Amino acid sequence: MEDRLIQELVSIAGEDWVIADLEKIEGYLYDETPKPASPEATEDVVVVKPENSEEISEVMQLANREEVPVIPRGAGTGLCGAAIPLESSIILSLERLSEVVDLDEDNLMVTCEAGVPLESLFEAVDETDHLFFPPHPGDEGAQVGGLVVENAGGARAVKYGVMRNYVKGMEVVLPTGELLQLGGKVLKNNTGYDLMHLMMGSEGTLGIITEVTLRLYPEAKETATLLVPFEDRHSAMSAVPRVLQEGHVPLALEYVERELIEESAEHLGKSWPAEEGEAFLILIITGKDEEEIFDKSGTMVEVLEENGALEPLFAQRRKEQEAILDIRSNIYTALEEETTDILDVTVPPAQVGDLIDEIEELAEGYGTKIPVYGHAADGNVHPHIMNVEGEAPEYFEELKEEIYRIALDMGGVITGEHGVGETRLKNLPTALSEEERKLMKGIKKVFDPNDVLNPNKAIS
Repeated sequence: MEDRLIQELVSIAGEDWVIADLEKIEGYLYDETPKPASPEATEDVVVVKPENSEEISEVMQLANREEVPVIPRGAGTGLCGAAIPLESSIILSLERLSEVVDLDEDNLMVTCEAGVPLESLFEAVDETDHLFFPPHPGDEGAQVGGLVVENAGGARAVKYGVMRNYVKGMEVVLPTGELLQLGGKVLKNNTGYDLMHLMMGSEGTLGIITEVTLRLYPEAKETATLLVPFEDRHSAMSAVPRVLQEGHVPLALEYVERELIEESAEHLGKSWPAEEGEAFLILIITGKDEEEIFDKSGTMVEVLEENGALEPLFAQRRKEQEAILDIRSNIYTALEEETTDILDVTVPPAQVGDLIDEIEELAEGYGTKIPVYGHAADGNVHPHIMNVEGEAPEYFEELKEEIYRIALDMGGVITGEHGVGETRLKNLPTALSEEERKLMKGIKKVFDPNDVLNPNKAIS
């Protein structure tokens, strides 16, 4: 990176907030994409940490003049290479934009800067003692801006939806440096094209979100966890729509299988509490008091048992619930070192059992194992393509494409929450028509005429 460009960045953000020393920028080069699937980052970068949207605007104006790519970066928790610099670039970190600006209890809204970690958002909202932010996309170190541009999902999506359902307003710096205020503390807005929703899921290619206004909801005071065993996968999956049809939608409804969940438990030095069954549903139930919890649980257990469930385990004490959920949450951690890539295909929920069956057949054909688990009620599952002797197998790209085709044939999509980033670019022609991709490129061109903001990501 040219010294002249570095000095111009120093004049914008200050000497303490521009880093060109390779040893100090290594932590900004990669995200959480498994190493065998991750693109290689260039080291010819400079990291700038602006204090506010005005400084970000100046950085973008400079980048356009110099035709230098800018890579917006949150906490680096993504799984598709969207924040990895592929050519000489300015990495724009949003970590200094870390303030919860306004907690408006009357309007059930919270406004925070884009660099606020999810954990800090939860803590701020918890102080009200009666409101909460429903989505939980996973890693609580993830930053709010990153969660919005990735349209993050997570286990609670079945009841409460994804990030898109909560964003009511935002401040955005466009790739050419202009500042936009979109939406606000309103629940209805039908004024022109919805530019704000274009930003959600854009993976940092259309603008840099600097501030977000999010909708809050009244907090459910009580929770319980049902761990429900089944003899086989299809019995478990066929019970899912029956539960949802009863009208008591759980906070989360997860699917796991014994071999995989016991591997996670062993990894943590714990034991899986269910002694019978080979397939499991994990339901988190919420209510205003114990009576409501027991009422909902009773209804769900009755429906589940009618559909083949074995004896359910009911956990109401916090430690018991945390133990079950901790084992579920650490499946990826247990598999990480052996994983080439973690996919997140999504199909209509009633097709999940068939999807896993076909993935199992594929695994047998390739002489490998493909662990699968996920969010049963919204059809989003995570197949892992595993390493061979510590490296990506020769058939990696071919197998990934076959899994995608199976999902697409079932009416699904190739990514439900992780995004396209760089790692799925080559698969877009399978997933999207030429006309769809042409329109997306046209939108990118309008927002970013010089193609300086996160180029070669999300669309192809």
